[in-house]
Parts: sequence; C-alpha cells; structure tokens
Amino acid sequence: MTGSQLHGLDDESRQMIVDTVTRLKERLLNRESILKFDKEETFPEDVIREMLGPEIGLQLIFIPEEYGGMGGGARDCCMVTREMARICLGVTTAFFAIQLGADPLFVGGTEAQKEKWLGKIAEGDCLVAYAVTEPGAGSNLAAITTKAEPVADDSGNIEGYTINGTKQFISNGGYADFITVLAKTPQGPAFFIVEKDAPGFAVGKAEEKHGIRASNTSPLVFTDLYVPVENLIGEKPGMGLKQANQVFGYTRLMVASMALGAGEAAMQAAVSYAKERIQFGGPLSEKQGYTHKLIISNLVRLEAASAYIDEIAFRLDEKEGDLQVEGSIAKYFTSESANKAADDAIQALGGYGYISEFMVEKIKRDVKITCIYEGTSEIQQNIISTFRWKKTRKSKGDHYNAIALDMDKIDSLNPDIGCRLYGLAARALNEIILLVHENRLTRQQYVMFALADMIAWTEIGACFACRTHEYVRKGGDNTAASAKSRIFAAETGRIFGQNIMAIVAGSGLFDQKKITEFSNRVRFSEIIGSCQNMITDMDRVADMVFER
Repeated sequence: MTGSQLHGLDDESRQMIVDTVTRLKERLLNRESILKFDKEETFPEDVIREMLGPEIGLQLIFIPEEYGGMGGGARDCCMVTREMARICLGVTTAFFAIQLGADPLFVGGTEAQKEKWLGKIAEGDCLVAYAVTEPGAGSNLAAITTKAEPVADDSGNIEGYTINGTKQFISNGGYADFITVLAKTPQGPAFFIVEKDAPGFAVGKAEEKHGIRASNTSPLVFTDLYVPVENLIGEKPGMGLKQANQVFGYTRLMVASMALGAGEAAMQAAVSYAKERIQFGGPLSEKQGYTHKLIISNLVRLEAASAYIDEIAFRLDEKEGDLQVEGSIAKYFTSESANKAADDAIQALGGYGYISEFMVEKIKRDVKITCIYEGTSEIQQNIISTFRWKKTRKSKGDHYNAIALDMDKIDSLNPDIGCRLYGLAARALNEIILLVHENRLTRQQYVMFALADMIAWTEIGACFACRTHEYVRKGGDNTAASAKSRIFAAETGRIFGQNIMAIVAGSGLFDQKKITEFSNRVRFSEIIGSCQNMITDMDRVADMVFER
C-alpha cells in the first residue's frame, strides 16, 4: 500500500504488473496471434485462462488481499487495462469483463459471497460475465424485463428465485464459469450469481462483430432457471440499480483507459511510419499536412485524457465517492478522441493503413466499441450535462467558480499554459447553464449535448493545465509541455465558439441584440481568440515527437 489514505499498490509492484503485460507480447499475444484471432474471430480461451493461471495471475490486481488478490486500486487497474489495450482491445475486453462481472460482489456481496466467488476468481478458475443489457432496454437499466420470481418453502421463507428472460451483447457470455445477472424481483432489480451448468441456462450464437473479434459476445437465455437465495448478491432484493450505479464512475474510467491504450497504439504506428516514409522529396514527418492535421492534435487530446484519467483514478483511490459524472467525462472524451486518432492513423498510413497487417485498421474497428459499451457517448453526454446543470444550479455556480479561481492562481504563476482560457470557459459555463435553464433549453437534447462538450473540454483542460504546471514546476521540459497545454486550450476555445453559437443562435429564441449582449458577457471573442500562435506551438510539439 502507498499509504493508509491511498488505496492501491506501490510503484514497484505496479511496474511489475505492467512489465508482465508487456511480456505477453512476446509469447501469448504476439502480432501474428493477434491478427489470427481477429481474422478468424477466435476467442482465445486457452490464452485468457493462462493469463489468469498461477504463473501470471493478472486478475489478482483487482482482487482485495483478503480474498487472495493483490489489492490493486483504480490507478493500478487503469494502467493495466491501458497497457493491454495497446496490444489488443479484444483480449482486453475479455479480461475487463471478468472485473466487471465481479463488481456487484465488490459493492454489494456478503462476506461469505465475497470469500467464495472472489476467491474462485483469485484462484484463476473462473471466467466471469456481467449480464445486464437486454435487447429492448440497452443502457436503460430500469427498463429490463428479465424477472426473478421468489420461491418459498412450506413456511413461507424465500429459499430461492426462478429467473426468466434474455440478455444481449454479453462479453464472455459463451465461456463464463459464472455470470452476475440483473433481474427484476418484486422489490426491484437485483443481481444474482448464475453458474454456467445451471439447468435452464442457454447461450445463443456468438455475435459476428465489426471489431474486438478476439472477444466473445453472446446472447444469454434464462428459462425457469432456479438460483438459491444465497446467490442473491447481498441477500437483499431490490438493490441492483444502486449497486450498478455505485461502480459506473469506476467502470467507465476503465473503458476510458482501454480507449486510451488503443488510441496510443494507433498514433505510435502513425508516428513510426512518418519517420520512414519519403513523399515528394522528404519524410512525412516534415510535412505539416501530415503532422499537424493527423498527428499532433490527436496526441495532445490523448495526453489530456491521460491526465484526467490519472486524476480521477487518484481520487477513487482516495475513496472519494460519487464520481459518476467524472467517469462519464473520462469515457466520453477519451473514447471519442481515441476513435478519431485511430481513424486519422489509417489516413496517415494511406493505402497501408487500410491493410490488415499494419494493424491500424484493426485498432479502428476495435476502438469504436468504447464509444458504445458501458453506455454510449450520447448517454454520457446526457449524464454530463444533466448532472452538471443540476450541480451548478444547486451550488449557485460554485463548481465552475472554483475551477476559474484555480486557473487564475496558476495563470498568475505560469501564464504560458492556457489557464486564462480555462478560467474564461469555466465562468462562461455558469452563464450558459443559467441561460439554458431560464429558457427551458434543457428539454432540447441537442443543446444538452453541446453543453456536455463544453463541460468535458473545460474540466479536462483545467486538469491538463494543472498537471502541466506541476511538471514544469518540477523542472520538466517547459517548451513542449506548455505548447501542448496551449494547443488543447486553443481547441477548447474552438469547441466553445461552435457550441455557444449552436445554443444561443441555433435555438432561435434570441434576436441579434441579445446574442451580441450574451457574447459580450461571456467574453466570446477572447475565448475564440485562444488559437493565437497555435500553428507555431504545433511546430514545437512536432519537433519533439518526430525528433526533428
């Protein structure tokens, strides 16, 4: 442990796990194997089980020490999923599904249930699945139709439940040794543990997928399936939605880490290619049309995402509660950024990018799922804007005023990293949220999505600037680090410019005079003017990235 107040592994133990993941590329997950799994849509069950076995035991990182694990925290699990995703997002999805399936036990299981089921995972005996999604419910957990009817003995005591229903898109569903299933009891949704050989349990045909083809995704059918009451997680019905919501901040942060690793792998391929590829008399790494359009902006976004993921993981390890919005911000921003990075990597490699053996087209197919599973990007936008609107109204703007004051303080010490823009953006958000609220624009989903974008970029940007300030203060390379922070600030200003106008002018509620008055109040021209010298900053970052 790093300290009594901070959950997780020490730096040496964490690095040991990362080194273990890196070595997987040499034997179990080499390039040829990964391409074969993808081409043949093979779920490498033997490889996954070997990763869980006694010689590797990768799952031990997320199992508490008292149940046979290493007791890793959010920072540790983020780092492992990120490193694995650099190798193969399909295999990472299979591994992540085990952790996801265990989450209801972590937050709601009795001591006996934890000892039994988490102990089995720690021993390396179990693949696990998390069965929540249904064909007609999607991300709306409250709309599930799978039912769990109580079964009573002659004295009227509940001794078990009979489950009927269907689950869809279940990772590891066809191979899991046990599944945590969300079903409706008379008291409300609850999680149950279902073992694979239980009578009444059937696995449907595995889905043929666009990407993550090395993972298994299957529908599951439950027909009069009986589970004993001791398999009701927590042994108290009706707690399922609360248990699911408790882990969203954490699980969505894990998906963000997975997206980050995949995006970084795509960019690494594009950077390496640019250093070698000669085009029109010189290497691609010297051409702005390549470096600035396809590489630098993506690298900066991914680095900003990394700073934010690290910050939220640290807060989770400090046992800070209610980080669901932060998890949504991390997942939404990182998955969309990684998807863009992978798409641009294909473009960067030209015809080679479209060919499977160069890997980037596989990464692009794989990473798209991070914008969909664990709640689509649109679900995340809805969560971000709705919760921040309510928080801003309740706190009378304190949330964004605090960010603005932090940015003012850092800007007074280091005016070179874009903090002034983030201070302007935070204060503008208070004004925009007030405008949206007073004019009942919260009813318009497009407006709320535009608001979510401004929120995500501002909060991530402020975090990125804080990390840059600390890095520079401790003697890091000021030139490149500050340039990257300014580039992200410039992009944040652009996002604000587009979305303020989309809300104020696009809503059709305001005449030109009111639009001008509002623009002046939020200092619109100063926000969009944040792009000053951005091309020069991109030149500086390109010099570093491509070692020019």
